[in-house]
This record gives sequence, C-alpha cells and structure tokens, in this order.
Amino acid sequence: MIDTHSHIYSEEFDVDIAEAIERAKNAGIKHIILPNVDSVSLPRMLALEANYPDYCYAAIGLHPTSVNDNYHSELELVKLELERRKYIAIGEIGIDLYWDKTFLSEQIIAFQKQIEWALELDLPVIIHIRNSFRETMDALQPYKDKGLTGVFHSFTGTLTEAEEMLRFGGFKLGINGIVTFKNAGLAETVSKIDLQHIILETDSPYLSPTPHRGKRNESAYLTIISEKLAEIYGISSDYIGKITTINAMNLFKLS
Repeated sequence: MIDTHSHIYSEEFDVDIAEAIERAKNAGIKHIILPNVDSVSLPRMLALEANYPDYCYAAIGLHPTSVNDNYHSELELVKLELERRKYIAIGEIGIDLYWDKTFLSEQIIAFQKQIEWALELDLPVIIHIRNSFRETMDALQPYKDKGLTGVFHSFTGTLTEAEEMLRFGGFKLGINGIVTFKNAGLAETVSKIDLQHIILETDSPYLSPTPHRGKRNESAYLTIISEKLAEIYGISSDYIGKITTINAMNLFKLS
C-alpha cells in the first residue's frame, strides 16, 4: 500500500521516526508521500526524504491555514523550490474556512497560482478542503478540462459532493481514519463510490483510526483503513491494497 498523505516529518516523531518507518515497512507500506505545509515545515520534510530515498517522496506547497499577510514570500519559496528540483506533487494546497475566514481571498489567489504551476509542470495537486466545498469547486472551475489531476485529501463530504468532485475529472478521493469513526457517516458514503476513485492516506500524526483515535497516528495504521474499506466493500483487504496502490501509482507517476 501507499500512504499518500503523511506528515511524519513533524516533531511528534522526533523520538522514534526510524521505528515508525520500520513499522510502516513491516505493515506493507511501500511508499509514503509527504505534503508540505509552509517554509517552517520544509527543512524537516526534505531531511526525512533525504534519509529515506525511494521510500518517502516530498510534495511542495503552501497550506491554506498558513496563508496570511506574508503569503507572497511563502509562494515565492514554493516557486523557487519547483525551479530547484523535481517534486512528486504540489501540495498541500486549498481552502480552509474552519479556523478563520479572514484571508479567504488570499487563500484563493494562492490556491489558483499553485494550480497554474502544477499545470505548467504536469504535476498532480493535493487539495485540502475544509468547510469550503463550494469555494474550492468554484476556484477550480477555470481549470476544468485543462488536464489538472490530483486528490481531494481527507474526503468527508456527501455523495453529491463526491460526484461533483469526480465529474471535474482527473481526481481521486483520499480516504483516511475518519472512515472508521462510528458517527462520521463516511462509511455509508464511501460504499457508493467506485474503488477506482479512492486512494489511501493517514494524515499522520493526525486523524488516527479507531481504536487509536485521539492518539498519534502513523503510516502503519493504513492497514486499519484498508481493513475497514474491505468490510465496507465486502472484498479482501489485499484487493483494497492492490487497487488503491495502482490508483496512487498512476496519479503520482510512481514506477
């Protein structure tokens, strides 16, 4: 399996990152994709990728919750990084109106600028969407049928929202530990979505699946998510792993 979204470069793993990577490998996790947050997270992410080449793959982007008055300089760093080296994707980008709506217009500008870079470089995007479904889809509309690809990270929406996302074309839905939460309602929605549209993620150290909810998440727990999906679809977890891995490899152009 491939953990398509993990922040295991964060300080929560300072004491046992080597062990966490080993647990992931033992659990059958073949690759881990590392989305960036901002200039603060970048050095830690690149250091982890350098320590585990061909296993961890870095993406570069400006997270919407890091968009503020200083977003121009943050975007300039993303641009310089894209010129400096090859990244697996542009992300984590998007719109987040859960915490604060003060910088909505700036979030949209930053989001669309990074989408344009993704199209120029033929890279997929990792989209963060929280309390902002309509705003996100409206911001994406100018890029429909332009060849944009990517993932709607941490999908928790309705079936109607999923169908609109998938009609846009070129996108997968990232499913993580939330699907194991009893009252989330996500399992019922996912059961109506074809597996070809799904990739797996942990978003570690956040969103630990049941029975680890409330504790630090890690990439090895991807097996719990695949087992839950196997229960939802009524097929084997091995098959879930196989199909979602193919989906992820195609999206992120992994050999």
